[in-house]
Amino acid sequence: MNSLEESTSSFIVRVWIEETAEETSQATWRGSITHVQSGEEGYLEDLDEIAAFIAPYLQAMGVKLESFERVKTA
Repeated sequence: MNSLEESTSSFIVRVWIEETAEETSQATWRGSITHVQSGEEGYLEDLDEIAAFIAPYLQAMGVKLESFERVKTA
């Protein structure tokens, strides 16, 4: 594995509306996320779970989570 591959993670994120706002007065977002390199998949009930799924992969690459928090809220 070359250094670019070791320092890269790819994710596929799919999101959809489970119920429309007209039906429930509030849209309900759902989704799934897949880490391409490992095939690990997670299901999302809240879009904030995307960051939680990605965080361990960033840590493994040496990213400090406080740096990630700044990016997430920017």
